[in-house]
Amino acid sequence: DLDGRIASYELAYRMQSEAMPVGDLSNESQHTQSMYGLDDSNKDMALFGRMCLQARRLVEKGVRVVQLYNAVDKLAWDSHTDNTENHNRNAAQTDKPVAALLADLKQRGMLDDTLVVCAAEFGRTPMEQGDGGRNHNPYGFTVWLAGGGVKGGQSIGATDEIGLRAQQEPHHVKDLHATILTSMGIRPDDLFFSHHGRDERLTGVAGSAKPISAVFS
Repeated sequence: DLDGRIASYELAYRMQSEAMPVGDLSNESQHTQSMYGLDDSNKDMALFGRMCLQARRLVEKGVRVVQLYNAVDKLAWDSHTDNTENHNRNAAQTDKPVAALLADLKQRGMLDDTLVVCAAEFGRTPMEQGDGGRNHNPYGFTVWLAGGGVKGGQSIGATDEIGLRAQQEPHHVKDLHATILTSMGIRPDDLFFSHHGRDERLTGVAGSAKPISAVFS
């Protein structure tokens, strides 16, 4: 127990001692900071751009998983009212920094072994709700992937003619999980976690989740 406690404190120290230099963006060139939008008059974009640049620096330091969350207000993209204004505002915050992150990773030779996933919990219905908003839609929505062995420049599957339900090549979210694990070099059915005294697969019953092969070819 004592050895475990000492190891925990030593790990915490090593993490804290590395965190300050990683968080200091002053040694990044003005070109790089401008590319991410850090000097943009849109302060919300500048904030998200800082997050994206921070993500690249964390990956450079060997951090295996980095999550960014875009929300300048409590609801973020969850637009139950005035969908057009909401999405325009959020797109203006994220488009430039995300493009910069992908370009930066690529020019540094890091994109091939870094998988970038842009996703939310669900999509939006094609029909309006309330005052120009749209409701949650778990039946048909888009996720994009880049890097990490992904073949770019393609779209896989499509919704019906009104954009409500996945119709062409539909995939369960478990297939997305299996695809991400495959990109990380992990066989989906080999990964378990302990839950209520038994081992559970992250992707459910063995064989029920399949990597989306077209993503890689």
